[in-house]
Amino acid sequence: MDEILAWLDGGPEPERSVRKAAVKESLAELARRAPGRSVEVRVPPFGAVQCVEGPRHTRGTPPNVVEADARTWLALALGRTSWAEATATGAVRASGSRADDVAGLLPLT
Repeated sequence: MDEILAWLDGGPEPERSVRKAAVKESLAELARRAPGRSVEVRVPPFGAVQCVEGPRHTRGTPPNVVEADARTWLALALGRTSWAEATATGAVRASGSRADDVAGLLPLT
């Protein structure tokens, strides 16, 4: 985790395996805290989860999607940036009426 925190503070990018593990762990924690299938959170190419109680999505493109790159997602998960800032800059793409529900679950620490 120290490598991830250093990266978020402007240090060198950690190895892919370190970034992947951090993203997968944080997505798993999000799904644990907000079980459900109404919002899909994507952090390509490392992972995606469905979370937040509500109508279940089963086929095609989900109606509620949050997508971010690994650095942005981890900054949100660790409280190093805000949802408002990340969405305003386009670093997070949130679509659908339930996508912003994820904001209330962050940070995960």
